[in-house]
Amino acid sequence: MKLNLFVRAMIWMAGSSAFGAMAVNQDMAQNELDDFYGEVDVVSIATGTKKRIDKAPAVTTLITADDIARMGASHLDEVLEMVPGLHISPSTISRLDSVYSIRGIQTGFNPQVLVLLNGTEFKNSFSGGLPYTFRFPANVIERVEVIRGPGTAVYGADAFSGVINIVTKNLAETATNAGMRVGSFASRDVWLQTGGEWQDIELGFALEHQQSDGDPDRVAKSDQQTVFDRIFRTAVSKAPGTLATRYDIIDAHTSAKLQNWKWEQWWWQQRDGGLGPGGAQALDSTGYQKFRDYRSKLTHSQDLSSHLTWTNDLSYMDARSETYFVLFPAGAKLPIGADGNINFAQPNGLVTFTDGYIGSPHGNHKDSRFNSILNYKAVKDHEIRFELGWFEQKLTPREYKNFGPGVIDGKTPTVNGTLTDLTGSDYIYVKPVSRTNRHLSVQDIWQLASDWEITYGVRYDYFSDFGSTVNPRAAVVWNTAHNLTTKLLYGSAFRAPSFNELFLQNNPTALGNPALDPETIDTTELVFDYQLNFDNHLVLNMYRFKAKDLIDKAPVPGTSFLQTANVFDLDGKGAEFEWTYRPAALWRVDFNFAYQNTVNAATDQRVANAPGKSASLRLYYDLNSNWQVSGWAHWIADRRRATTDTRAPLADYQLWNLSLNYQPGSSPWRVKTSVRNLFDKSVYEPSGTAISNDFLMEGRSLHLQVSYNWQL
Repeated sequence: MKLNLFVRAMIWMAGSSAFGAMAVNQDMAQNELDDFYGEVDVVSIATGTKKRIDKAPAVTTLITADDIARMGASHLDEVLEMVPGLHISPSTISRLDSVYSIRGIQTGFNPQVLVLLNGTEFKNSFSGGLPYTFRFPANVIERVEVIRGPGTAVYGADAFSGVINIVTKNLAETATNAGMRVGSFASRDVWLQTGGEWQDIELGFALEHQQSDGDPDRVAKSDQQTVFDRIFRTAVSKAPGTLATRYDIIDAHTSAKLQNWKWEQWWWQQRDGGLGPGGAQALDSTGYQKFRDYRSKLTHSQDLSSHLTWTNDLSYMDARSETYFVLFPAGAKLPIGADGNINFAQPNGLVTFTDGYIGSPHGNHKDSRFNSILNYKAVKDHEIRFELGWFEQKLTPREYKNFGPGVIDGKTPTVNGTLTDLTGSDYIYVKPVSRTNRHLSVQDIWQLASDWEITYGVRYDYFSDFGSTVNPRAAVVWNTAHNLTTKLLYGSAFRAPSFNELFLQNNPTALGNPALDPETIDTTELVFDYQLNFDNHLVLNMYRFKAKDLIDKAPVPGTSFLQTANVFDLDGKGAEFEWTYRPAALWRVDFNFAYQNTVNAATDQRVANAPGKSASLRLYYDLNSNWQVSGWAHWIADRRRATTDTRAPLADYQLWNLSLNYQPGSSPWRVKTSVRNLFDKSVYEPSGTAISNDFLMEGRSLHLQVSYNWQL
């Protein structure tokens, strides 16, 4: 396995530091380690209850508000770049939406990773992924907790390859602050956070607006329309041209807490998002994505006794999506079949679309949830958690377009931009659909001995559209020595098919399949967590998994159509290494390296596009009481093309970023500046073959942030 100089140097430094630490600190007293471990971070994502991160029965990462502030991150994706084994790349099929690849498992809509906001999911039930063009501001984040590996036993469906929980700040206790950030690509952000107490009610409010025109240098040299231009002797492609990466986002949070009750409101809106390479991989500067997500959540938590805590939460989410696709540009000439869709095999005629080949799907997704959790500690050496829950998802679609069944039949030689409303007809992209879920889970954390802890549990889910599934978990955590923890973990997880995969219709690219089974995965992990001394902390994780019945498109026998099906299985194995070095209060080094080898179980071919090797480095240094400097780097390597993709291999890359923070004394003013892609490297992430030169990522960007804190 070849590693570049940067990675080899960091591993050598970690090993040298570890060797020195062992030589000097072999006789470190237990009480000294206990003092040190008192500072260890605490997470709740692994079990639903608070655990020290080194003892948590899962492979977890914690990123704090201080980490986020030091790196100058402006949104969630920049925060998650720190997580070992997690790679962020643009979707090849959906608007350049971020795909969180964990251990080589990734698809275009990213449904295998469960993302939570304050413990509750907010996914798009149609695609199975996050809201389209999702970008979550970092200013309001208190911490991000990440599980790499399955989490279904606690969180249910879609906690398949990982779980990400975004925990927002307790705004009632946060100093009032306002700020602005300006930077490259005409980016501009403004925000306000405030909170306080009124008549025993703790109140909080946060509002942020982020906007950018996108990097104009992210150019696609060719697209799908380039291919059609060659075939039909037209010249209407927008390529070479810029990928549409603009955004205009509003994010608002309010909260009110009275004794044991807490009420949270969240509003997220994409007012004008670009469509990346276009909905059909044909550049589209005219099209747009609008999305509005509103969620209300009420939580009540009460100690019924010294041994019994009862928590209930009720949430309601209303999400509305409006997309306007100019799938092929004005003047495009296309072969149209009897069903009004593109059909090269049996065209009814060659049609010129004078204003473009246009589709505008809309969707209204409503999600209602209730969960009731009991934590019981009366049995000696046991902590038992019971959860009972229910949710309902409803999708109400609308659609407008100038092609497809019920609109044209290929016999009219020209079609203009007038859109036909297909709402309520048999020709819409999906009919109104809903599903319900009922679930029950039981988990026991058993302190078998002073140095042994066993966590075991099981969750039962029943879905109205595909049936039931049972998923167990088990973990053994052994305090092997006073400074070494060994963990053996097993988890089973599943992913429920999305409405898109189940019920999509009247679509030329693929049809849904109501007979789909859920995807499943079984994962085994071995973890060594070693605190060498006060300065050095090492973690090594090795894993192996088998994923079955993964969903993809497959030919329908005897037809030219594709339909979703449970097509393939995956076998995966890998390792992740982390080193944290804190030799003094003024500076810190964090390094991680990840290796994965995930293959198709039938063909033994490595999964396409996911990095086989990756590494990350963070350096924090306090120059003095006023100045902080931070640098961080990412190395991405060994990405394989799909076997059907004949383009040149994807190049490895290494990116460096820099941040400088200034706060003069006790002044309420704070100034930050950050540079991303410091050396202006040309970095590419894989695209579909229609975009021949892959997706060029952002070039060097400079951002300046000024904020003011005060207490009202």
